[in-house]
Amino acid sequence: MVINMSELPIVPFGRIIKNVGGKRIGEDAKEALENVVEESADSISRQAVLLARHAGRVTVYASDIELAVKELS
Repeated sequence: MVINMSELPIVPFGRIIKNVGGKRIGEDAKEALENVVEESADSISRQAVLLARHAGRVTVYASDIELAVKELS
């Protein structure tokens, strides 16, 4: 039995795969997608926080997220 230490629920990841045409989705596929999304979100969030701080703010705005995505791409 695998213990998932994620902060995000697993069910939406299966739904995402189904919405793009997946008929059957293994638990390992859901967990793999979840891990990739969490790692990306963590990196983007860290960069967005740095951008907000650089601008002299404590609030992270959507524009910080968007710029962080561009910078990390």
